[in-house]
Amino acid sequence: MRLYINVDHVATVRQARRTDEPQPRDAALLCERAGADGITVHLREDRRHIQDSDVRAIAAAIHTVLNLELATVDEIVDIALDINPHQVTIVPEKREEITTEGGLDLRSDRASARIRNTIERLSARGIRVSLFIDPNEDTIDRAADLGVPAIELHTGDYAHTWRNSDGALGQLKRAAQHGRSRGIAVHAGHGLTYANVHPVAAIAEIEELNIGHSIVSRSVMVGMETAVREMRELIDAAR
Repeated sequence: MRLYINVDHVATVRQARRTDEPQPRDAALLCERAGADGITVHLREDRRHIQDSDVRAIAAAIHTVLNLELATVDEIVDIALDINPHQVTIVPEKREEITTEGGLDLRSDRASARIRNTIERLSARGIRVSLFIDPNEDTIDRAADLGVPAIELHTGDYAHTWRNSDGALGQLKRAAQHGRSRGIAVHAGHGLTYANVHPVAAIAEIEELNIGHSIVSRSVMVGMETAVREMRELIDAAR
């Protein structure tokens, strides 16, 4: 299973003081050294954490691959086309949210048309496209109809309920199986922690996890490399 580390919240610490440290690029290099298979960043329209310069610096410095999360905003898509990351994950985005609250709405014709246009622009440049969606079979079918090679299942419901119920885990398992049956690569992420990652990492059909906040939080106590290695060990044990 691939482990991609999201370093957005390294930038969150920096932006709290509008200074020049810590640098997400430096954190990304430490993540790679500790065993990360890729680096994820979300370039939001409001630039609340990751900045344009961060994306360019990380893309130029890392030795693995860059997964750039973005909304269907022309300005941000243009930056992706200029940087040409290995993968773009299209996500929903609302200015008032603290963090991403759910998956893309593929039911709306207007939203689907905009997503389709973004997919076509990125794919034409050879960029692999993934859609961040809820673990719902109908939504997975709609993603498959859009022709994307990958989806990322939103694990937020699982992250909020795993202590009290296994319903969300069962939903993730069924969604992952359905995605693979449609020939789509299945990724997962959002709210995964050291405490709850094992059952998700054990789902055979999921081939990539994107984890950020928990690892960055742990790194404050033990350092980035140790934090990444600890997560890497938990995921490997689940497989």
